[in-house]
Amino acid sequence: MIDTFAKGPGARAALFLALFAIAWTASADESHPTATSDKLLLTGGVSELEGAAGGGLTPWAVIGGYGTRDEIGANVFYTRVNVNDYHLDDAGLLIGIHDRVELSYARQRFDTEDVGAALGLGRGFSFSQDVVGVKVRVAGEAVLDADSAIPQIAIGLQHKKNNQSGVLAAIGAKDDQGTDFYISATKLCLAHSLLLNGTLRLTKANQIGILGFGGDRHDNYQPELEMSSAYLLNRNLAIGAEYRMKPDNLGIASEDDWYDLFLVWAPSKHVSLTVAYADLGHIVLSDRQRGLYASLQVGF
Repeated sequence: MIDTFAKGPGARAALFLALFAIAWTASADESHPTATSDKLLLTGGVSELEGAAGGGLTPWAVIGGYGTRDEIGANVFYTRVNVNDYHLDDAGLLIGIHDRVELSYARQRFDTEDVGAALGLGRGFSFSQDVVGVKVRVAGEAVLDADSAIPQIAIGLQHKKNNQSGVLAAIGAKDDQGTDFYISATKLCLAHSLLLNGTLRLTKANQIGILGFGGDRHDNYQPELEMSSAYLLNRNLAIGAEYRMKPDNLGIASEDDWYDLFLVWAPSKHVSLTVAYADLGHIVLSDRQRGLYASLQVGF
């Protein structure tokens, strides 16, 4: 599986993007919108690391894609994160059903580069993880309720399965799979071109699951806060920031909270590009893991 994925994230992303390019080309004329493109530009968010619609690091309450209550929308994405001593490849897709339910899948491959050799695992040793997500909007509507104090609220879960059970057990992780549960509230202030989001996550995940679930320090679900804000500079361009708290379960590998500053460019409803400067803190032997995050999303 590792070898297949090592050859595959770029190829899979290219396949996803090629398939959706057909839909994009067929519906690129904004004067003749399709039946699945009635939402405002950028109101579906982008694809976060675990596949849900939101910011880059955290899910929002919005349902991904541009389908409204009578429509279906979908996105595919490919993300690359490069920090000082590691890199992450991440590809996936989601379907938004009637602006109510979101189904998502992401496949992550975390490359340890030279740190893998220092740990005796071999240079370029990788951890792969599959993430299957479900999100349901339970209250509010971010655009229609923009003049109300009530945010859009959604609940969701993300089930994660890691491929390196033996290594995870050796470093003290209690399991190679786990499920995160979360509730998100998203408030869109159209008059001020501002979006605010707060997410509360219950999780046992170490480094979002890349290093397994639970550990010798803690093996219980812990509540972690995640926050995002985005400001629309113009119709196609937004800037923002995110913060994500994370548990610290492993004695061998202390864990820091994550931050980023991002810029999103969406020339149309069918494609967006996100770039960010991310600070991931301490990861195993290495401190100050900072670098660039880039994500391409295509959909309708």
